[in-house]
Formats: sequence, structure tokens, C-alpha cells
Amino acid sequence: MAYTIGQVEELSGVKSHVLRYWEEVVPGFNPQKDISGRRLYSQRDLEIIFRLKYLITEQKFTAEGAGHQILRESQTVQNNPDIIQQIRQCRSELLKVLSLTIK
Repeated sequence: MAYTIGQVEELSGVKSHVLRYWEEVVPGFNPQKDISGRRLYSQRDLEIIFRLKYLITEQKFTAEGAGHQILRESQTVQNNPDIIQQIRQCRSELLKVLSLTIK
């Protein structure tokens, strides 16, 4: 499923200008664009946005620092299949909660 920037803003509470800024400073965060140039965010992009938001607002990272932290975490996760399974289970539970709150 693909989300527009407006939908992502509504789901995450992150303003569209902040999302566009994150595209510039966070390595690996680059949503696809349709033929018209509108941003289309994947589920993976949405997960990155929620992680960035947490790292920046709760852990007081800069946007650049949060991006580098996500890269470090992804390298650690790739080397540990048990973590991947735990994350997938957690993500599934979070998506259920999100779908209940959106309705």
C-alpha cells in the first residue's frame, strides 16, 4: 500500500515540510514519486518515519543523527534473525492498533 504525504502527515503527526526535510538529511529515506511528482510512501517509509519521530522527539537526536542511528540499527538487525522476527511481530501488533485508531 502507498500513502500520500497528506495521509502520512495525518497518520504520523509529522508535518509535510518536515518529511521533505528528512528526505534531504536522512540516508536511505527517499519515498518514491509518481508520474506527477507526488510522493508515495511505502509501509517501510512509514516505519522509518515513526522511528525518526521517536528518536528526534523522545531521544533528542538531530535528524541527521537519527538517520545514522537507524542505519546502525538496521546493520545490527541484519546480523540477528531473532531480532527480525521480534520486530515483525511487534510491527504486526502496532499495525493492528493503528488500524483500530484510524477507523
